[in-house]
Amino acid sequence: MMRRVVIPWRFVALPFIYINIWWKFEAVAQLYGAANESNADCLSWRLNVELNNLRNWWTVPQHCFTYVQEYMLFGQYERDLAMATDYIVSYTQKISPVGDGLDAWVMDVDDTALSNLQYYMGRKFGGMPFDPVSFNNWAIKGKSVALPAILGLYKHLKTSGYQIFFLTGRGESQRNITEENLVLQGYTDYAGLILREAKAKGKSSVVFKSEKREELMKKGYRIWGNVGDQWSDIVGTAVGARTFKLPNPMYFVP
Repeated sequence: MMRRVVIPWRFVALPFIYINIWWKFEAVAQLYGAANESNADCLSWRLNVELNNLRNWWTVPQHCFTYVQEYMLFGQYERDLAMATDYIVSYTQKISPVGDGLDAWVMDVDDTALSNLQYYMGRKFGGMPFDPVSFNNWAIKGKSVALPAILGLYKHLKTSGYQIFFLTGRGESQRNITEENLVLQGYTDYAGLILREAKAKGKSSVVFKSEKREELMKKGYRIWGNVGDQWSDIVGTAVGARTFKLPNPMYFVP
C-alpha cells in the first residue's frame, strides 16, 4: 500500500505569496515610475514658464495640476521666493542710492506683494482659465495676504531709503480696497499705488506698465529695481537698473 505524502500547506502557498508580493511591488514601481516621469515633465514645463520660453499659455496642463499644487503648498514656492529676495537684498548692498528722495523701486501687487493663493486653490492652481469676474469678486474682498519674503524685502528697501511704487493691472475702481489690503498686510508708507485707468483698458500689461514707469522717470525718479511675478511686469521700456522675476506657475499675463 502506497503511503500518502502530506505536503505542509506553507510550502504550497509560499510560491503564490511571493508571486502576489512581486505583483504588488511591480505595480507600485510602475505607478511610482509614472509619477516620477510626470513630475519630471511638469518640472520642465514650469522651468520653461519661468524662463519665458513658454508664452501665451492659459491654463496649467491637466497632468500638472497635482505638481503645481504640491509646488505651491509644500514649501518649494516659499524657498524659491526666499532665495529670490536674498539675491535682491544682495544687489541692494552693492548699490548706493543718491538720497534725494528720487531713488525708487517698482513692485507688482498680485502674487508679488499680495498672495492670491487662496483664490487659485479654488481654480485648480491655474488649471482653470482666468475668469476676470470671479477674480474681481475675490480682489474686492481685500483678503489677499502678504508674502512674508516680499514684505521683508519691502521693509528692507524702505529702511534703505527707497521710494516704493506699486504698479498693478488692477483697475482704478479697486483703489480703495487695494490700499486698505496693502496697509492691513504691513505695506505702509509707500510712495504710490498706480492702477490701470479707464483709458488704459485693452492695453497689454507690458505697454501699460512701460508707460507708467516712463512717467515716473520723467518726474526724475531713478528706478533701481523692478520686481514682479510676471515677465510682463519687468519687460518693455523704463524697466529699471535691475529686474527680478518671482516664481508663479499658476497663470500668464501678456
